[in-house]
Amino acid sequence: MKFMRMLLGATLLIMATVASAETYRQGQHYKVLDNPSIPRDQNKIEVVEVFWYGCPHCYDLEPTVQAWLKFQQADVDFYQLPAQFSTRWAEHAALFYLTHALGVNDKVHEDIFDAIHKERKPLSSKSDQQEFLAEHGVSEADFDKHYDSFGVRRQLKMADQRIRQYKISGVPAVIVNGKYFVDAKTAGGQSKIFNVVNFLVEKERKAMAK
Repeated sequence: MKFMRMLLGATLLIMATVASAETYRQGQHYKVLDNPSIPRDQNKIEVVEVFWYGCPHCYDLEPTVQAWLKFQQADVDFYQLPAQFSTRWAEHAALFYLTHALGVNDKVHEDIFDAIHKERKPLSSKSDQQEFLAEHGVSEADFDKHYDSFGVRRQLKMADQRIRQYKISGVPAVIVNGKYFVDAKTAGGQSKIFNVVNFLVEKERKAMAK
């Protein structure tokens, strides 16, 4: 099943690459943010996906995200921000930053999606998260050390502030270089999100080269 999801992601990526030469219009295929943010690395083109582990659309998009990321040039700075629109969303956002603090996010990120959507595990309580991470080699001591730590709480606060600045109300959504907003509605479908993202990345690349 995971192979099929990867294959689907690669197929959608090829479609996005072919379509990247198309012209997309502001206000029709993407929006300009009212309150732009400063990229964390101003020497690169920032691409940020706002997501929620419990979102089925984010789950479906993830293989495309990972396939797309593998083919990006060094001037693209991609990262994900977990939205916190409810208590459950905040619990999953905390799990995202907890796995980063533990240094295992690259290993368990897709498994978290699978656990929630395929295995129907909520992963929303401390005990659920501890049991899940124990299955992936995280000791109880390491879990307790980082769970609800200052570093995790700080990352959650910063992510929430950034998303509020974007004025996002749904996921998945992609922000390009702190300026442009793209989602399934603006792009004309979820499969077309990264078509528009590619267009905007190239637009910013040309602007930075001037």
